[in-house]
Amino acid sequence: MSEQEDLAANYQRAFGKRIGYGERPALILIDFVQAYFDPDCALYAGVDSALASALRLQKAARAAGVPVIYTNVVYTPGGADGGRFWQKSMTLQNFEAGSPMGRWPDGLTVDQGELVITKQYPSAFFGTSLASTLASMGVDTLIHTGLSTSGCVRATCVDCCSHGFIPIIAREAVGDRHPGPHEANLFDMDAKYGDVESEADVLRYLETRKQQA
Repeated sequence: MSEQEDLAANYQRAFGKRIGYGERPALILIDFVQAYFDPDCALYAGVDSALASALRLQKAARAAGVPVIYTNVVYTPGGADGGRFWQKSMTLQNFEAGSPMGRWPDGLTVDQGELVITKQYPSAFFGTSLASTLASMGVDTLIHTGLSTSGCVRATCVDCCSHGFIPIIAREAVGDRHPGPHEANLFDMDAKYGDVESEADVLRYLETRKQQA
């Protein structure tokens, strides 16, 4: 990249394509759990606005008959099932089975029949049934919301692409503890793996699914 060429122009030459939405979406809410909303927890991220956006998308998806999927993280006491991720992190003890930090935050409810994927690693696909479940549903597009942008959202996005599903990342409905990694990872996901779209654009798309239901 030359000194005169800005970052967006440089990436546009190599990564400027859009995938676009598919025909059969599902919505995923990644790790919206209490740890990120409790100021006394080391994982606190100040992401109330991301949850509010995700809940608006949840409401629209339900109205359109689009599947809604949730993830959480649960470990056995001591983290024997956490492997190197547990070894690396200073915070995963907050997700030991029974910890209040692992519960859904106020305002988030899971309806009967909606799927909860419990995971131990960043990606919602790794070591879970998510890919086969989406395939059996005929889903081709996975709308990403959740926490954190630079961690489990990004990991899920990359695996979503790798498994052949279209990753759509709802910009306002993902969050991180600092704007630097948040924006950098949105930029990178949009450039290389999926499409980052505004909440308003995703809501319009979900409305078309309702009309076709």
